[in-house]
Amino acid sequence: MKITTKGRYALRATLALADLGANGEPVSINNLSQREGISPIFLEQIFFRLRKSGIVDSVRGPGGGFHFAKTLDEITLRDILEASGENLSTNVCKKNTGNCFRADQCLSHAVWEKADALLNEFFGTITLAEILQGDWEKK
Repeated sequence: MKITTKGRYALRATLALADLGANGEPVSINNLSQREGISPIFLEQIFFRLRKSGIVDSVRGPGGGFHFAKTLDEITLRDILEASGENLSTNVCKKNTGNCFRADQCLSHAVWEKADALLNEFFGTITLAEILQGDWEKK
């Protein structure tokens, strides 16, 4: 598993949105871009995916922008990473794809399967609210 720039920027941008739009008001892509130093075009791509996944919603027109469609304690890090197109799998085992010629005698498959489960559990239990409050490290 490798988290790409898109995934890292999606997390940064959603945390900035939570800060800048703390009262629920929409935040423009330009404001997020200036705050985080991320290209507005790249942010538009990310927020298109986040909106499609139901994490954020948008308001058109003057004073428009993005705001969260859910509460911050309902949005997990896994939600953000998956919405941005990240694959939260180690991708080292081909047994599940049917392309492994050692599937019948492979003892390591369970190790990789457990690693994937742990990664998904870890990212799935950390919410934006916990990151903002610094509570995620207590888990």
